[in-house]
Amino acid sequence: MRWRVFVYVPNIIGIDGFAARRLNQTSEFGAWFDVLIDNIGRSMMWSLLYNWGHFMSSLEWCVFVCTHSSLGSDWKKKFEKSPWLIQKIMSNDFRSSLGTWAISGIHILPIWLYGYQKLILTKTLLLPVTAVSVYCQWFVTGLLISGRILCMGAEVR
Repeated sequence: MRWRVFVYVPNIIGIDGFAARRLNQTSEFGAWFDVLIDNIGRSMMWSLLYNWGHFMSSLEWCVFVCTHSSLGSDWKKKFEKSPWLIQKIMSNDFRSSLGTWAISGIHILPIWLYGYQKLILTKTLLLPVTAVSVYCQWFVTGLLISGRILCMGAEVR
């Protein structure tokens, strides 16, 4: 089951998109395929983590189908007539404070929860199990969950 984590991690750090832009190998299909691979990775992570992980996967797949079938490859730039919150999240290709927060909730939350569940955050990072480290983990978890909720609010609009 750990192989799913290794399939997902490159998507988090954006190796695929960075390499495509750096090598000037971008295309409409590549933009679509990038989001497809991201969704597959997150679906595997959510399903690995929880019995209800299919709910998160289903929501993300519905958003993927709706945005890409109706808006095409330029889906990130076609939100001028959307509510202000969605415009703020989507502005500058998610490179805003709200966009970064929402995207962190989508991409980092599943891997963070995996690390939290498997005690990787304390054992691998050699963090002593103290009240401070536990509270710090809870704080980051809460921050990522609130980012995912923010994004979910935008997804269901």
